[in-house]
This record gives sequence, C-alpha cells and structure tokens, in this order.
Amino acid sequence: MASQFSSWGRYPQLEQRGIYLNWADEGLPENGESLLPFGMGRSYGDSCLNTDGLVLATSHMNRFLSFDETNGILKCEAGVTLAEIIDLALPRGWFPPVTPGTKYVTLGGAIANDVHGKNHHKDGTFGHHVSRFELLQSSGERIICSEQDNAELFYATIGGLGLTGLITWAEIRLKPVESAFMDVETIRFDNLQAFKTLSDESSSSHLYTVAWVDCQATGEKMGRGLFMRANHATDPANSKDKFEPASAKKLNVPFVFPQGVLNTFTIKNFNRLYYGKQLQHFSKSRDHYDKYFYPLDAITNWNRIYGPRGFFQYQFLVPHEDYAAIEEALGIIAKSGAGSFLAVLKEFGDIPSVGMLSFPRPGVCLALDFPNQGESTLALLQQLDDLVVAAKGAVYPAKDARMAPEAFAAYFPRAGEFSKYVDPRFSSNFWRRVQGNSQ
Repeated sequence: MASQFSSWGRYPQLEQRGIYLNWADEGLPENGESLLPFGMGRSYGDSCLNTDGLVLATSHMNRFLSFDETNGILKCEAGVTLAEIIDLALPRGWFPPVTPGTKYVTLGGAIANDVHGKNHHKDGTFGHHVSRFELLQSSGERIICSEQDNAELFYATIGGLGLTGLITWAEIRLKPVESAFMDVETIRFDNLQAFKTLSDESSSSHLYTVAWVDCQATGEKMGRGLFMRANHATDPANSKDKFEPASAKKLNVPFVFPQGVLNTFTIKNFNRLYYGKQLQHFSKSRDHYDKYFYPLDAITNWNRIYGPRGFFQYQFLVPHEDYAAIEEALGIIAKSGAGSFLAVLKEFGDIPSVGMLSFPRPGVCLALDFPNQGESTLALLQQLDDLVVAAKGAVYPAKDARMAPEAFAAYFPRAGEFSKYVDPRFSSNFWRRVQGNSQ
C-alpha cells in the first residue's frame, strides 16, 4: 500500500489520495470531489478513509490561538495533537479532561470520534468539555457551533466522524492537575464478577478505572485480569520535578512482522505471563502519566506486529445489567482460538453523550485486537455483532472496518436524524458502507 494515508489497523488496504491543509490556504478544494478530514490516522478501520475522493490532512493546522491559564480554556486549530496540548498545558497545571489510549490524536479527531477514556464514570466523553468550534462547510460557510449557537450542528459534529464539515479550530476546557504523576493501584481479579465488584467499589474513590482481561481464560478463570485504578497525584508545591515531561525514548517496530507470528500459542502464553507478572493480589505505585495513559505510545509503529494483512479492533459495549453478554463474548473468543493480548474492559457511567452518533452510553465495554486471518476473523466478528445487537449494545465506529448497515442502524438509532447534518460533499468509506452504498 503506497498511500501515506492509511488507518491504524492497516485494513482495508486501499490507495488513498489526500492533500495537506495549511491555514494560510483559503477554503476547501473546489474540484467537486468528496472530502473527509484526516488527522493522525489513528482510527482503526475505514472511518478515516475516503477512496472515492480526497482526505484533508490537518496536521499542518496546528497553531495555538489562545490559552486562559487561570480557567484552563484552550483554543487551538484542529490539527493540534493531545501530545502538543499536554506539552503546553501540563507545566501550567492543566491536563486534557478526557484522553483515549494514545496522545497522538488531533483535537479535531478527538471531537469527531467523541473519544472516551478511563474516567467516563466521572467526566463523560471528550465532547462534554468542548465549548465551541468553527465548522467550515463545502458551501464556504464558516459556522460557529456551541450549545447556544447552531446547537444541533454542534451535537451532530461531536462524534460525527468528520462528515458535517471541517473543524478548523476548537475551544476546550482542561482539567486542573498538581503534577505529572498518577497514584495507581493494581489489583488481580479472578473473574467477571470480581471485576464488577472492583469497578463498583472504585467508581467513587478513583477518577480513572480500567482492566486488562485474559480473553483466553475459560471456566472459573473466565474474565480474570488486572484492575488498574488511579488518581492524579498531589505533590508538594516545591517539588521541582512535579511536571516532568514524557520521556523521548521510544522503541520502534522497524518492519511488518511475518503473517502468523501472533497466533493462539503466542497470545495464550503472553496472557499467562502478563496475568502472572503481578505476584501479589494488590500493589501501589506512583507512575508518570505517560506510563499509565499511553503505554503503547512508547512503541512506534506497534501496529506492524500484526503482520501484512493488518488487524481488526473490536470494541463494543452492552448495558450494565447484561454481564452475561460479556461472558458469552469471551466464551466465543476463547472457543475460536483467535485471542487478543490487548483486551481492555471498563465500565461507562450514566452520563449521556452529547453527540448524535457518540458511542459511549451506560454499560460495560470490552475492546480487543484480532490479527486479520481473513474469513475466519470476519466470521468471528459477525458472531460478536449478532450478540451485541441482541444485547442492545453498540460497536465503536472509530474502530470498525466491517459492520453491516443493519448492525449500524441497531447500534445508532439517531443515525437518520444525524444524516440531515451531513455535508453533501463530505463522505467516507465507513459512511458509504453503513448506508449500503459501498463501492
């Protein structure tokens, strides 16, 4: 695949044309082709691809416009990354209010996917912390959107997958913090019920909660894992290193691994070793934010380990009362032999998302990565889709590369309402597929 514009899952592998926007430029291309904003390409599937037209790369639109350091109100262009926001804001005592598992996403992408983090039960999604933004539409109109002005377009754009137009700049509210460090507690648990008990106990005392799950464990061990809960550390005011920056040292995966390196044997053994790395039931540590929030960011090009076919991430949620669906999903995965060594389990709180197509809602969420083995992997994901539809859950569009239109309609009942706000020149492979218009 020669294209420099690809998704993080490296599937589908399609040629994609794009142009880099510079904010000295005026307006959008006028050649009539369909358009789609493209940030850092960290969407896993085809929601960031538009092979029928152009993608509009925003990484050069990365100026900071204003920062109210007293109240933590930041205004910047949509191509600024969370990493750049942290570099600017953390030494001044501020941090992103919500962050996904990578800091290498743009502000525009965080809004377009209404990203969530480990603190959903306290702070909701990223969209809850967006004050306003400017939307450039294909008509040439620049529209200021907020909860007070053009509110419906504001709600459509948050979680709207870049389909309502190009976000040029946005204003967000940051979170006050006292240091760069996290007070972390890690607890081994034996099964799903133990996870639920820990999650319930931790939701009031800890801002961030998440668990790694051994998705190949069966029987009485099904759902076992490591539960990690944390709060921002508070340090003495005179601690000179309290806002220590992230380490610049990174490992790199220099080439695409051969097909088959990740298999049932290697994944099962990784899971066994990872679960067993913590010998005691409970441990406490003070960790840098980079280690707690972004462990995979320390490995450049880690997506190459899945081989030349790429991989699928499948992230889904079901209502709180339906833990049986999570157990059934783990049983299906274990039986298939597919497995995942990146299996993340967490609970979402009861804070309603503001976006019409936002994924988060009250429930329990499981995310897994599967090497692409072709038809067998697609059959497994279809089996999981059937389970999620029956449980009245949802699958995250930013991670998807293959859901059917019927599944999308079940997951997102406001899709019809949202479609009224789609810009007539903006489209994506994902949108055409879930609307039944894929090429």
